[in-house]
Amino acid sequence: MTSVTSLFSPVEADLCVLTQNLKALIGAQHAVLSAAAEHLFAANGKRIRPAIVFLVSRATLPDHTITARHCRLAEITEMIHTASLFHDDVVDQAQLRRGVPTVNSVFGNRVAIQAGDFLFAQASWYLADLDNLEVVKLLSQVIKDFAEGEIRQGFNRFDTSLTFDDYLLKTYYKTASLIANSAKAAAVLSEAPAATIEAMYTYGKNLGLAFQIVDDILDFTRSTTELGKPAGSDLRDGNLTAPVLFALPRAPYLHTLIEREFSEEGDLDTALTLVRQSGAIEEARDLAKQYAKAALPALEVLPPSEPRHALSQLTDYVLERLY
Repeated sequence: MTSVTSLFSPVEADLCVLTQNLKALIGAQHAVLSAAAEHLFAANGKRIRPAIVFLVSRATLPDHTITARHCRLAEITEMIHTASLFHDDVVDQAQLRRGVPTVNSVFGNRVAIQAGDFLFAQASWYLADLDNLEVVKLLSQVIKDFAEGEIRQGFNRFDTSLTFDDYLLKTYYKTASLIANSAKAAAVLSEAPAATIEAMYTYGKNLGLAFQIVDDILDFTRSTTELGKPAGSDLRDGNLTAPVLFALPRAPYLHTLIEREFSEEGDLDTALTLVRQSGAIEEARDLAKQYAKAALPALEVLPPSEPRHALSQLTDYVLERLY
């Protein structure tokens, strides 16, 4: 299986600097908020989103040499992602993230929300400082999409009439938008041709959808220890993902369990078993493969290089997480 270390070797030094800079960027003027942010920055995250920014940046620059503005974009991307995790964990009342206690479980909901707001504000300030209106619009859209995705997810909890289109749109808002728009923004900062800029968006969108569908599958196939959060937590919270949507037509009793919100003892375990035995996970895997495969043609606009090769391999890495 491809390791993250080998996959991101072309930007390994960039990622090391990013981790150091993130802690400096959040500042020391708000001690509790800084401690909360550093708590999650220090967790075992793979830094996939900023790595994609670095890889696209190097792949779209003529001499593959990173610039200060590309570095700042990668930092902004990770700050926005981390801010969204703070808010998600409060909404989901999550106790674990990446195998460590969540910020809300350590510092309380109020601090977690304030820390998320603080990071969104910091990211917005640094974003404006890039002095590129198109990039500002792209990343501002991401923040808007996060909010839209969270609202949609909240309104659709335990809703067995949820359509696949609704699910994919929510998945785009909550995951793929950041990957797609930050990849596009990196190409904008490189002053790449318009066709290349749009191709990077297409790559990021399809990769982001594949990535989240895989995450949704792992919620049914991995243990709490492997996931770094409770297994089956999405279904428990009423978030109906691809495996559930594929299973519903084949398992009528699953409708009953979900609609009564797993209120009776053993309901959740029964629902998990129904999903696993329905063949839905295999269908969800095929869907993830379709999106990962759809990301690859977008890379053909890029000249051959190590960063381009890593972007290509990243589609395999996303799928390898299933096995």
